[in-house]
Amino acid sequence: MSDDGRIFREAWIAGVKQHYPGEPKPSYITPWGETPEWERQAAAAVCVQVRDFIQISDGHTAKLTREQKGRFVATCWIAQIHKHIENPKPGYVADWDTLPEWQRETDADIFEHIEQTA
Repeated sequence: MSDDGRIFREAWIAGVKQHYPGEPKPSYITPWGETPEWERQAAAAVCVQVRDFIQISDGHTAKLTREQKGRFVATCWIAQIHKHIENPKPGYVADWDTLPEWQRETDADIFEHIEQTA
């Protein structure tokens, strides 16, 4: 399961470095070894959810748009935030339409990275 979380986290960091305007917050690019335990668990869970979705769709997720892929990752992540944080900040559970473009692009990248490793 830690490999699943690492796959997610590495895709997140790569996406942040590519899409974030300017210098990202240090917490956005914290290496896996320094990532808090709850976040490791959440990353692993979302990776498994995406991989399971790809598998039960017999790979037809390749036909989804980047937005559809990103929305799926974002929704799975929001559920994990609610699981691990009792009263999350509104920004942590923001709906897709209110996320900044860099985050939407990063979420889509995460899905596509998991597709490539599935």
